[in-house]
Amino acid sequence: MSAVQGKAVHATGGFLLMGGWAAFANGAHPMPAPLVAGLVQGALTAGITLFLKQVIERLFRRVSGPAQYLLPPLAAFSISLTLLTVAHSLAGTPAFWTTLSVPLMISTTYAVIYTVILKRHA
Repeated sequence: MSAVQGKAVHATGGFLLMGGWAAFANGAHPMPAPLVAGLVQGALTAGITLFLKQVIERLFRRVSGPAQYLLPPLAAFSISLTLLTVAHSLAGTPAFWTTLSVPLMISTTYAVIYTVILKRHA
């Protein structure tokens, strides 16, 4: 599998999983709220998935010491929180914090794990 294909698989998987989560989290609300939340979250997750890895790698290379462990995950969390907050606010997502909780937890956990892997291979 090429790098482009791998990125497409990750972006598509993120779209389906996190978009599905958002639709589920908003399922108690009338349509089209679950559908809109799912599409917004899916699109954001696909984009963020492609972007965060690069942010983590670049930030990791530019700092040293304890900052290498702290700043990349903090940046990933901050970027994700900002983008998700703005997009779901604009979309009027009814189950706002429930919708954001799982994607934020997963993206931050990914950032922590990936940062530790980078540190071990440095």
